[in-house]
Amino acid sequence: MSAPTTPRPALSTASLTATAAPATRRGVLLDWRVRFAILSVVWGFSFLLIKVGTEAYAPFQVALGRVLFGALALVAVLLVRREPLPRGLRTWGHLSVAALLLNTAPFSLFAYAELSIPSSLAGICNATSPLWGMALSLVALSEDRPTRRRFAGLGLGFLGVLTVLGAWQGFSGVDAKGTAFALLASLCYPIGWIYVRRTLAGAPGSPVALTGGQLILSTLQLGLVSALFTSAPTSFPLWPTLSVIALGALGTGMALQMQYGLVSEIGPTTAQMVTYFIPVIATTAGVLVLGEQLHWNTPAGAAIVLAGAALTQTRPGPRKPA
Repeated sequence: MSAPTTPRPALSTASLTATAAPATRRGVLLDWRVRFAILSVVWGFSFLLIKVGTEAYAPFQVALGRVLFGALALVAVLLVRREPLPRGLRTWGHLSVAALLLNTAPFSLFAYAELSIPSSLAGICNATSPLWGMALSLVALSEDRPTRRRFAGLGLGFLGVLTVLGAWQGFSGVDAKGTAFALLASLCYPIGWIYVRRTLAGAPGSPVALTGGQLILSTLQLGLVSALFTSAPTSFPLWPTLSVIALGALGTGMALQMQYGLVSEIGPTTAQMVTYFIPVIATTAGVLVLGEQLHWNTPAGAAIVLAGAALTQTRPGPRKPA
């Protein structure tokens, strides 16, 4: 992402929105608040779609379908705009690493995590990305200065994670492996964001073109991994198949395109607030649609996580002249 404050990597490839100048504002049919709400719902339901997809497909195959249909959606946008994909071996080399960190690894890890944990817990783990990002930025990005408020947010956020997992009960009833996969997936996003910020800031091409290229590379990566470690599906059940298609075309393709529009219209600071609605919607969808159990510590811990994440995103205001 670019030099200004950008949407946090919890939003996956949305971190590429700042590698190029904001897109020229075009005619907008829907008010930004409506699009903001739609984006929150689409990304919140992504964890439910992953859960349904893994009922019929291997986790690598779910991740593959996600990036494949996401890439097709963005390529379609590029064709309509008559806009080319990025050029240059250097750019494509950096995009291949970004694809691994922001798509291939986290999408696969979330799919594996949801084999053993509820989709609501996966959505809450996703909300820890700003916390990981703040911790990493203290070391990797010198311009992100630590403050007492941000340190307090980091501690508060991880206290929320312990609350969600029921630490006082010895983490009973929580699958450690699945939870670790989900948290590791969330850690991939800020690592990828830092890499993108250092290597692709100012790269030629629009955010859609860069992200389209990134998803194409992730499709190749996951296609190879799926061929090596999974067997081809023998059937294509309706609902899992539709879930994977929707996860890619809507949750990865359309949602990113909508995010770019929000960033250019209302700015990255407001646009990134969608991050804080995702776990709420993911939890609601998991309980109402999938019948997942909800204990008091889950929403309470999620609220603490979001409060901590919000604190870590604060920046010191400009100094007043003496």
